Amino acid sequence: MNPMLEALQARLGHAFEQPALLARALTHRSFGSDHNERLEFLGDAVLSLAISSILFERLAGSDEGDLTRVRAHLVREDSLHKVAVAFGFPDVLRLSEGEARGGGAQRPSILADALEAVIGAVFVDAGFDAVKTVVERMFGDTIANTDLSSWTKDAKTELQEWLQARRLAVPLYRIVATRGQAHAQTFEVACSVPALSLQHSGEGRSRRAAEQEAASRMLDALKATDRPGGPLQS
Repeated sequence: MNPMLEALQARLGHAFEQPALLARALTHRSFGSDHNERLEFLGDAVLSLAISSILFERLAGSDEGDLTRVRAHLVREDSLHKVAVAFGFPDVLRLSEGEARGGGAQRPSILADALEAVIGAVFVDAGFDAVKTVVERMFGDTIANTDLSSWTKDAKTELQEWLQARRLAVPLYRIVATRGQAHAQTFEVACSVPALSLQHSGEGRSRRAAEQEAASRMLDALKATDRPGGPLQS
């Protein structure tokens, strides 16, 4: 096996009995016909189940609504993108030359899809227990070290409340671009806060998902500068 794929296996904590599954999971459709979309489809569902199981065990005192919102935070595109980058996915993706030149190896949607495909590949290779071990490695520290109460609201709601608390107008959302075929579209949405002359964009497989992603990025940017004595303090 390619040394870079062996290193990825070590980071994942799973040695594939069928290495071809890992290679396929990291293959974008632009590269060839043996691409990762079927594994992505499977991995999306398996990842959600694994996250649900981990949260059910760790957050015994939380109700269904809180568990659902925390899971949504963990499996959203931005979170998956961050994990994929941390695990070195950009270095091992197989893309067409054109997609690679266009920055595909850093595109959040491609990396999130690849991560789901890898989860699907682990499931096919070794079953759910192996998946849960990998997901624990990917998300365990995030779950353990983050204030989970901050995840109980979706990003759009939290952003709106953040702005209103500072007597600023609610954000504006607009579709910037729509890519892909009708059955598999990707939406790009811009979130702007005119009072602060700020704008951030997000991508998703629906307008709502893209808006949530854009709101999340706006929140991250605002919170990074909202410190004592900072320009955003009211």
